[in-house]
Amino acid sequence: MFKRLFAAIVCFAAASASAEASRAYFGDLHVHTRYSFDAFLFGTLTSPDDAYRFAKGEAIPHAGGFDIQLDRPLDFYAVTDHAFYLGMFWAWRDPAHPDAEDPDIKACAHASTHEERGAAFRGCFPTLEEKGRREDSLTAWQSIQAAAERHNAPGAFTTFIGYEYTSSRDGNLHRNVFYRGKEAPPLPFSRLDSLNPEDLWAWMDEYRAKGIDAIAIPHNANGSNGNMFDLVKFAGEPLDAAYAEQRMRNEPLVEITQVKGTSDTHPFLSPNDEWADFEIFPYQIASWAKSRPQGSYVREAWLNGLTMEARDGFNPYRFGIVGASDTHNSGERFDEDKFVSKVGVLDSEPTSRGSVPVSEEGGFREAYNRFFGASGLAGVWAAENTREAIFDAFRRKETFATSGPRIKVRLAASVDFEDADADAADLVERIAETGVVQGGELMAGEGSPAFIAWAIADPMGTKLQRLQIVKGWTADGRTREAVFDVACSDGLAPDEQTHRCPDNGAEVDIADCSITQDVGAGELRALWRDPAFDPELRAFYYVRVLENPTCRWSTWDAVRAGTDPRPDLARTIQERAWTSPIWVTPAG
Repeated sequence: MFKRLFAAIVCFAAASASAEASRAYFGDLHVHTRYSFDAFLFGTLTSPDDAYRFAKGEAIPHAGGFDIQLDRPLDFYAVTDHAFYLGMFWAWRDPAHPDAEDPDIKACAHASTHEERGAAFRGCFPTLEEKGRREDSLTAWQSIQAAAERHNAPGAFTTFIGYEYTSSRDGNLHRNVFYRGKEAPPLPFSRLDSLNPEDLWAWMDEYRAKGIDAIAIPHNANGSNGNMFDLVKFAGEPLDAAYAEQRMRNEPLVEITQVKGTSDTHPFLSPNDEWADFEIFPYQIASWAKSRPQGSYVREAWLNGLTMEARDGFNPYRFGIVGASDTHNSGERFDEDKFVSKVGVLDSEPTSRGSVPVSEEGGFREAYNRFFGASGLAGVWAAENTREAIFDAFRRKETFATSGPRIKVRLAASVDFEDADADAADLVERIAETGVVQGGELMAGEGSPAFIAWAIADPMGTKLQRLQIVKGWTADGRTREAVFDVACSDGLAPDEQTHRCPDNGAEVDIADCSITQDVGAGELRALWRDPAFDPELRAFYYVRVLENPTCRWSTWDAVRAGTDPRPDLARTIQERAWTSPIWVTPAG
């Protein structure tokens, strides 16, 4: 039997049939096509229809002159082109456009060399502002909606109508907005309407009152320079309950990982977390300026939310998580071995993305892109593959994220779970009946709640090494965090003092990127009780699961080029997945 305030871990070789009965769906909610001003200047000419064909498993052309294709289809997808100046570059490319012969417009719409593309980035915004036509954006927006409708296939493949709201304030404040159904506003709300995300939420509230529901998902908090999870409003006023309610109503989720880095946590913020230094993107978005860690990472925001909840009675940061790609190529393959980066022709070659020397004499390009990653995917637990079911699961935060592999990961907790049922095949479903699953809130009882953490490896990927529960809590007016390994591969067990799994012996041969094949787990599951649980304290718990190490994409580039990996980049990574948290609230 488990004892109160005593850690007990039971690992299971759970039946695959039980896992498959749970409905996990994978998708990408952050995809740019030729209608985004920047993707167009990167050479991307593929359309929303092409993007959806890619998601369903077809090959599409890449701006670099080759095809890209997934190794298997996705379950859901959303094209999210930038709302400001939406579709204008593409419209100008049409010889029949009324302004096609305007010399300024021709210079913008037909840039082809690196120099011309750079000049267009620097010089075309005044042209867009002065000569851009609203009807061109209307046409593009209608095209995006029509493509989503054409490719939506309830029960088989789900599309969402969406776009990107691209705000900034001394750092990134970008959001993707997507809709529950087939109805959307006449034009998206963009940075040209307001840079203040609070104005975006008010606009979303207005349309929700008209029956058009939407969710906004912030991304690249890691590059926000502390602005994404600030402790004041956009204009500097103190946060309050109305702000928290409006933000959670409109932004129940955030991206925790994507091509421009991972926003889980940072070594500066989590110095005792050995796995915090994962795909850290050090800069502000679209800048060489360093991004301030405080206010830029998800785990810290969850911790600050607990503090505000205890002190002020509201929490604007009780969000769940997803992953996404932010591809500007209409599609991403989510595979380190097949990575072609993000920005079309500008980084489609290893030398241009800084992973291979530019010449035989040596020397690497000082590429911002070398910190990009082959990430990530959104995961959701839903009853069926339809817009309504998946969107509603997003609203209740029954979600997870992966850095690329299709790892299924689940978390459930209950104060009433009977330990005698620990070996039940339907353990996750049974504990969920008496408690909550990821994204939910559990009211603390007198005893320590039981947590079920469970993950299944990508059947086409690498085996799992360890399953972890990350805890955050407040005590004595301070925030604290801890990482617990709760299940280990290869029959190993976590140390009772350190709460860490022993090394399972998995290795990578950097010469050819081959990996140890006979260690690791296809599935890990654990029943766990917090050894220091205090029902009087506010806390959150989420799962992080790690694969065995593999080569990073930059190492794959070097192997294929016959060169040494770039010395200032990690040679290997451990792909991973995260769940949304479960929040535990004192019963009083």
